[in-house]
Amino acid sequence: MEERERIKLTSYSTKGGCGCKIGPADLSQVLRQLPQAEPNPNLLVGLDTSDDAGVYKLSDELALVQTVDFFTPIVDDPYSFGQVAAANAISDIYAMGGKPLTVLNIVAFPISKLPKEVLAEILRGAGDKVKEAGATLVGGHSIDDNEPKFGLAVTGLVHPDKVRANTGARPGDKLILTKPIGVGILTTSIKKDQLSEEEVRRVTGVMAALNKTAAEVMEPYDVGGCTDVTGFGLLGHASEMAKGSGVGIRIDSAKVPMLPRVRELAEAGFVPGGTKNNFAHLEGAVTFAGHIDQIGQWMLCDAVTSGGLLISVSFDQSERLLEELVAAGVEAALIGEAVAEHPGHIEVV
Repeated sequence: MEERERIKLTSYSTKGGCGCKIGPADLSQVLRQLPQAEPNPNLLVGLDTSDDAGVYKLSDELALVQTVDFFTPIVDDPYSFGQVAAANAISDIYAMGGKPLTVLNIVAFPISKLPKEVLAEILRGAGDKVKEAGATLVGGHSIDDNEPKFGLAVTGLVHPDKVRANTGARPGDKLILTKPIGVGILTTSIKKDQLSEEEVRRVTGVMAALNKTAAEVMEPYDVGGCTDVTGFGLLGHASEMAKGSGVGIRIDSAKVPMLPRVRELAEAGFVPGGTKNNFAHLEGAVTFAGHIDQIGQWMLCDAVTSGGLLISVSFDQSERLLEELVAAGVEAALIGEAVAEHPGHIEVV
């Protein structure tokens, strides 16, 4: 498609960089104004714990997992944007221990400003990723908008006793991360033309990779809790896990996998606003070792799109799980542990 070579898709995004979420503090202020819903015993996971998806029990053997996610372009290639957006939305199902079943496309597109072929490529990229996940596209909705946005509503299935919530981490568990971070800084750099073609392919490949393999590998293991690392960054989602589980979390900054040139680009000023907001929201919830400078702190809070799973697994199974993940081609690393000390707080060493 000739138009793909000429169009800089990220220039149509007023936000640029990462597809950042509304910050947890702002969101909680909004939710507090809503009337409390009546308790439902079949709602296994809802709004209370800031988890990745909702889980609704249908029977003793079956529960629905439901999620929705969409954002503005973070890469210029339409096909790649569709793949990344699809992988990002489907990831929530994997984080809950579920298997994706059906998807609905959510489209906002400036149909009079951009060629229709661009939208077709976005949908084709998403469709290929949905097929890879083993799910089925059943429909969607589109509107004409000044700014392109794309994502999916995804429904999955899980056994009610096998839900992987972000509230199950236990003292002594080890923490495994299945993708490198630094995505927000690199995608911000894409908009500023700071990355080589190879660097763009690298970060795009990380974002477009499904968490399917990681989820399948971890399924038989003694996993206490799981979440996927997205807009609130590694420390933001780890904080939700710590508070929800009533444990402290200790992260070894030297073991956290980073994409190439993240520090260099951050030092050059390409840190997205969402990353800085994440850092501000965590004030009082994280203690950093003295040698970790401001850039290093921002990097650990970097707003991620379609990141990896953060898995809390029992100590005696952690090394075996890590070895199996790596053998399966997952870029996994053991980055820390859950502890009984300082519950709800993160210590970065």
